[in-house]
Amino acid sequence: MKINPVYLIFFLFILNLCQLPAQALMVNADTARLRELRIPSAGMRKEMGARVLLPDAYFKKPNTRFPVVYLLHGYSGKYSNWTEHVPEIRKWGNLLGVIIATPEGGYGSWYFDSPVDSAFRYETHVAKEVVNYIDREFRTIASREGRAISGLSMGGHGALYLALRHPEVFGAAGSMSGGVDLRPFPGGWEIAQRIGSRQEFPERWESASVINNLHLWNEKMPIKFIIDCGTDDFFFDVNRALHEKMLAWRIPHDFIVRPGEHNLDYWKNAVLYQLLYFEQFFAKR
Repeated sequence: MKINPVYLIFFLFILNLCQLPAQALMVNADTARLRELRIPSAGMRKEMGARVLLPDAYFKKPNTRFPVVYLLHGYSGKYSNWTEHVPEIRKWGNLLGVIIATPEGGYGSWYFDSPVDSAFRYETHVAKEVVNYIDREFRTIASREGRAISGLSMGGHGALYLALRHPEVFGAAGSMSGGVDLRPFPGGWEIAQRIGSRQEFPERWESASVINNLHLWNEKMPIKFIIDCGTDDFFFDVNRALHEKMLAWRIPHDFIVRPGEHNLDYWKNAVLYQLLYFEQFFAKR
């Protein structure tokens, strides 16, 4: 019998709850403490916003270090979107005992270091400047085994793109409705403003797409992947193509498909499964 992966993950979530002590279950009603940050960016010569959610355990266990989940926002968004639009993540992060960080990704950066505009150095900012700052200012598990990254739409592309290019930084990565292949969308979402037009710079569009970066995955420093996309999403076809290529290349991953569109309702549901997936990853370190 083939088991629906969504049901399996939810079963694991319930099982995980049953294994928690009663005191831990009681804090489910509480929320992680929010910290507003200004992180210097040398590459962009300005300070960038970010938020961090610290679980109760962070304050109750002053000698303990904690894993970090980085959540990236989508196109036209900002670093505060996750905590404002999906406030439930404050409860879930608290229950799972993880730090959640939401860095700034710009209006339409696609998390590149842009070859066109030197003001857009978001790959460097998120993968290096933000991670280094969080590790320096908070009690984190400062290794790839203690870091995961995910995001929605533009942020889903960014999470997989950054993880593949920086496997020494991130040990797990997820995508929710991610734009994992940019080539079918040459006029969309300011991508051409970041890397040049596809007609003039086709090689940039090739190398910038997640699906063409799978060759960077290796067994010596493997990344654990979870990819989630709704069947009515305009990015569904490129996500399915990514899944099929990963199968062909024997790259382990979880691929969740269910009815849904490219909207907040879908991401509110998806992020819970992603957080649980990462919590299981952290537990195995």
